[in-house]
Amino acid sequence: MLESKVVVIKIGSNVLTQSNGLPDLVRMQHLVNQIHGLISAGKKIVLVSSGAVAFGRQSITLPEKLNPVFKKQIWAATGQIRLINQYQQFFETLNQPVAQILVTKEDFRDRKHFLNMKNCIEALLQQGILPIINENDTVTITELMFTDNDELASLTAAMINADTLILLTNVDGIFTGNPSEPGSELIDKVSSGMPEVSNYISATKSSFGRGGMLTKYAMAKKSADLGIQVIIANGKRDGILDEFAQKKLRCTWFEPQKVKHAAKKWLAHGAQYYKGELVINEGAKASLTTSVIRSLLPVGITKIEGEFSKGDILLIRDESGNKIGLGRAEYTSKLAMERMGQKNQKALIHYDYLYLFDHE
Repeated sequence: MLESKVVVIKIGSNVLTQSNGLPDLVRMQHLVNQIHGLISAGKKIVLVSSGAVAFGRQSITLPEKLNPVFKKQIWAATGQIRLINQYQQFFETLNQPVAQILVTKEDFRDRKHFLNMKNCIEALLQQGILPIINENDTVTITELMFTDNDELASLTAAMINADTLILLTNVDGIFTGNPSEPGSELIDKVSSGMPEVSNYISATKSSFGRGGMLTKYAMAKKSADLGIQVIIANGKRDGILDEFAQKKLRCTWFEPQKVKHAAKKWLAHGAQYYKGELVINEGAKASLTTSVIRSLLPVGITKIEGEFSKGDILLIRDESGNKIGLGRAEYTSKLAMERMGQKNQKALIHYDYLYLFDHE
């Protein structure tokens, strides 16, 4: 395990929820005390916390026949206040100020929103305030939702250039089979050269969370590829964050690759946010995927779909339809259409804002 200075800790709903669906305040306080310990030791911490629905379910009784989406919205909206109040009370006794940040996927799609959010979180950290982030569940339903808070935590870690992402769940990490079965062993390290680990993972979801271990694995792998060390560990275990500080943690640890440029970290998570698509010819594809640093010029573009503005994320495909990468538009779709296929034109995607799949 490597040294850590800026850490994003994600606490899953299954960590903060008892088996009866109500909040686990004892566990919550225990984790709060340990987070305070990490802050006192000089680490900058950002907390991504699930659990609002459990707090809502505790306080509001709803009719059985009510639409499940409305139920979730009502419990999330009422529970979010209780969740953050509970955190505030626990941290206040330790003289640790906290701030609440509610976000949607749209905030990550728009580069200006993204940078505003990044600056806000960094300003809070500089003032010694703990940012507590959650998805704004009441306004984001279905396609605009994060897969779950693992995705939100992963995006946040990339955004603030964290060196460490800790995903706390109700098991010790990824196992070679179902964790409850005898003979299943904990995979304590995942490195880039290892065979695919996802084959081991059971696709079952927890009863309270939206995502299962497969989502955690996918997000952890993406973060590690961007240069962030990732830890999947058991938030139900006493002293879990103290063990992290002492580097004695039982967990699955993802070895980080070389740290990527900040803009590429933003783009790496843009697969669901792109506003337009570009199809490029074989010459342009060969040019982009060599070891020489190159931008994408209009001369190599054969097709443009969608309307986009300067700064929007674009998906790049080859002529067979394979996804090549993502990039940030340097100008509008109108200008791009006019310049498509022409030589001696300004790059539509500059190399600094180009993220290639499997070639980086």
